[in-house]
Amino acid sequence: MRRSGILLPVSSIPSRFGIGTFSKQAYEFVDFLEKAGQKLWQILPLGPTGYGDSPYQSFSTFAGNPYYIDLEALIQKGWLTEEECCKADHGGNEHYVDYEKVYHCRTALLKKAYLQAKETGLEASGEYLAFVGENAYWLEDYCLYTAVKSHFGGICWVEWEEGIRLHRPDAVRHYQRLLAGEISFYRFQQYLFFTQWHALKSYANKKGIEILGDIPIYVAFDSADAWGSPELFWLDEKHMPVSVAGCPPDAFSATGQLWGNPLYDWDYHRKTGYDWWVKRIAHCYRLYDVLRIDHFRGFDEYWAVPYGDKTAQGGQWRKGPGRELFDTMKRRLGEKQVVAEDLGFLTQSVKDLVKQTGYPGMKVLQFAFDSDVYNDYLPHNYEKNCVVYTGTHDNDTTVGWLAESPEKRRRFIYEYFGIKEEEKEPQNKLIRAALSSAADTAVIPMQDHLGLGKEARINTPSTLGDNWKWRMDKDALTEELAGRIRQLVKLYGR
Repeated sequence: MRRSGILLPVSSIPSRFGIGTFSKQAYEFVDFLEKAGQKLWQILPLGPTGYGDSPYQSFSTFAGNPYYIDLEALIQKGWLTEEECCKADHGGNEHYVDYEKVYHCRTALLKKAYLQAKETGLEASGEYLAFVGENAYWLEDYCLYTAVKSHFGGICWVEWEEGIRLHRPDAVRHYQRLLAGEISFYRFQQYLFFTQWHALKSYANKKGIEILGDIPIYVAFDSADAWGSPELFWLDEKHMPVSVAGCPPDAFSATGQLWGNPLYDWDYHRKTGYDWWVKRIAHCYRLYDVLRIDHFRGFDEYWAVPYGDKTAQGGQWRKGPGRELFDTMKRRLGEKQVVAEDLGFLTQSVKDLVKQTGYPGMKVLQFAFDSDVYNDYLPHNYEKNCVVYTGTHDNDTTVGWLAESPEKRRRFIYEYFGIKEEEKEPQNKLIRAALSSAADTAVIPMQDHLGLGKEARINTPSTLGDNWKWRMDKDALTEELAGRIRQLVKLYGR
């Protein structure tokens, strides 16, 4: 089935309070997708953001980001007042997120909402207790981890006092008693997140829109997962990493990318029948309809960088679990919709793994014009079983990319798409090429449909400080734009 969708992070949705949320504006975006004839809404990972505000460095692979909780819904419940929300300093402006200010004001407002909800008896309600029970396998460790982290001033768990750092049962019981109120507060946050997200997802599904979510291959070292389940990872007896994740030098970085995530102890996972992975992926399918598995090549071979190295250049390739993990997933969870993020330099064994799983890989037009006509990312070389993008969250917008392309690449692009120098919106030719290609699925970043430049870029890999901040203008979703997109998808059978 040919289909198309739009990539827009939840954080980029317009809203009244500093960052995109599961608010009425999110529902309006779903309505826009329906009017535009779209079948997919692709988002970035929904976990609570940690280092560098990156959704790929989350404090938990299971928990949801409390920033996305809709405050207006809490006003309607009487748990917050309009005045409290408007007075809070959410920072930033309508185009960019100020994460530090969002963190401080969200925590304070949600604490007020929790105290009001507690007074109404929420924690004794059947729905709340059912949520806590169904999610206990990750929720309790996450809430304890978050409460203890706050107790110690936000420092990484490796700096906590030894008993709780090593997750010893007596220390766990001590902090469960000491921080019981804080732990309950973090349970409340997760209840709100999942209740609101499932309502929004259900609304989208009823409109014929599926959610294309994203699972990072790795979890953050400073996370409830690494602290609470060290056996899952390649750590030493003091629970410190032996080697960490990254990728070798590539087009994004001459020294490679040093991500710093703990690597998996694949022998342990194999012995346990990949039980944690199955739980993790099953959890994702409660959040999403289609799952993009980030850094897919890492399941064939992964880049292991000695802990303490300053760049990723000194790493080496190690064997991953390969097809066995995905066969286990299919056997235990059934056939699921998956997109394999197979970008970058691919060995034959990685290509074989993608082919064996049957998952569609990714094609990015911005990667197509630095070699010759045989480049795999050029539309005339596509097979049907793939997902084409003009660019991803790691690329510049197409307008920004075109403006900064070297002359040789620019000539190739303009000749390939038949773009004239005087054209005012050359990115539309690339959008048409993606939608008209043989690829079964096409996903276009919202910034490209809006014709925005580099000021709207989501992320520049291997940099810190200016990423994940862009927000869409509140008046961007016009009837004219929806009609133009709908006309294109109808023309190209999507």
